[in-house]
Amino acid sequence: MNGRSKRQVFFISDGTGLTASSYGRSLLAQFRDITFETHTIPFVDNLDRAQTAAAKIREAQLRTKTRAIVFSTLVKEEIQRVIEETGAFVIDLFNAFIGPLEKELGAKSAHTLGHSRDVFGDARYQRRIEAIEFALSHDDGVRVRDYDRAELIVIGVSRCGKTPTCLYLAMNFSLKACNYPLTGKELEREALPAPLAPWREKLVGLTIDPKVLSEIRRKRRDSDDYASLPVCRREVKAAERIFQYNAIPVFDSTATSIEELAGNILKYYRRKHGNGNNGG
Repeated sequence: MNGRSKRQVFFISDGTGLTASSYGRSLLAQFRDITFETHTIPFVDNLDRAQTAAAKIREAQLRTKTRAIVFSTLVKEEIQRVIEETGAFVIDLFNAFIGPLEKELGAKSAHTLGHSRDVFGDARYQRRIEAIEFALSHDDGVRVRDYDRAELIVIGVSRCGKTPTCLYLAMNFSLKACNYPLTGKELEREALPAPLAPWREKLVGLTIDPKVLSEIRRKRRDSDDYASLPVCRREVKAAERIFQYNAIPVFDSTATSIEELAGNILKYYRRKHGNGNNGG
């Protein structure tokens, strides 16, 4: 396939869909010359919802005339079967690991929906779910009035990796992390934007190489006023000036996986606040 190829990708789960999305995106990231249009379909926990999800997959395949790729963490076999009958390329992340584990352990798995919460205990599970919901509902500068509840606020220019970093911190470490994009006139001055000013101690900054940022943005929206290299250089430089002026710790997402980036931020957070939240 050439650099102009595009594929439809679905992350399907009987839960939030974040596990399917996390694993799926990590795998897709290895194919840099292909553009992926992703769709997350969570809470597919009965046959009616499975049929609705299957209809969306079939519609996408009919519209694009290409086979969709599906990453699934569905537990129930009858629900998984509905998805497989779409003819999509389905990667069953759940059974890919359960089968070998059953063989190694010499025991059958429970195959129970949501059974993982019993492993962690209700309190830890609930804390993780709350962190995930917080990250999702406070993405991209939404609900700034709730920043008093945030444990960490990730800031940076558009498409530098803020959202996946916050979701990874929530999913794996139960950290209530949200993100705020630096845009427009906010990049023209060194002072923090008004919604961030009271929370400087919670802020961490993300930076990125302008050339890489330009490539990422062109896949998202190929317009010169958003994705050109001069625009990316100007925005990254302005964001770094804000970080320096306000003594905000900075992490580079250019050649760093989300796992490593989140891990580095967590180390900083724990040094600053003690061990903090160990929900992961």
